[in-house]
Amino acid sequence: LLFLGASLPAAIEQAFFSKPASTESVLTDRPAEPSATVPSDNSQLAVTVLATLEVKGRAAKTGYARSEFGDGGSTVNGCTARNIILNRDMQEVVLQDECTVVSGVLQDPYTATEIMFTKAKSAAVQIDHVIALSDAWQKGAQQLTKAQRIQLANDPLELLAVDGPANQQKSDADAATWLPKNKNFRCTYVARQIAVKAKYSLWVTPAEHEAMAKVLSQCPLEPIPSP
Repeated sequence: LLFLGASLPAAIEQAFFSKPASTESVLTDRPAEPSATVPSDNSQLAVTVLATLEVKGRAAKTGYARSEFGDGGSTVNGCTARNIILNRDMQEVVLQDECTVVSGVLQDPYTATEIMFTKAKSAAVQIDHVIALSDAWQKGAQQLTKAQRIQLANDPLELLAVDGPANQQKSDADAATWLPKNKNFRCTYVARQIAVKAKYSLWVTPAEHEAMAKVLSQCPLEPIPSP
């Protein structure tokens, strides 16, 4: 994974040193509830932003390759994106050096389970692209520049540390064909997808729009996450 762009270093620093708010509320498998924090500006509601996304069919997957989104081999200040996101999303993190995460505890948002992560069994926790890259390619990313695609693939907004098997199950599915098993995280998940799509001018298919709207009907006050 690779972070590029003049605006990203600050985001990377925040991702590495800032921990998310408590995840307890999204770790129980119960119906989602409206967000307790209501944005003062309705333009920041996920349902409002969803309404601004273009709706049309998939483009052809022709020309897609993972390399179109970067080679994934670079680091920032010696830290890989994987280690940055692991440190951001896990608790009780132990570092081998300034960057390398060797252990931690993930309260997995996709399955509502607690995962004891160790570097020796690293596949247990994977870094998910919330918008699968091949899916992004078919919904506008092929029209971006190479630098913009690299930024998309490595944007902290687009990346989440999650249960490895759940991530494999998701593969390149969109919201119309896959949602997290943890129902209480679905509003947050869909809102995050919408935020990424809005930021990078990606569109949604009719079925995807319908699925997102159905999820957000249970949480109409869900805000989009901050970039």
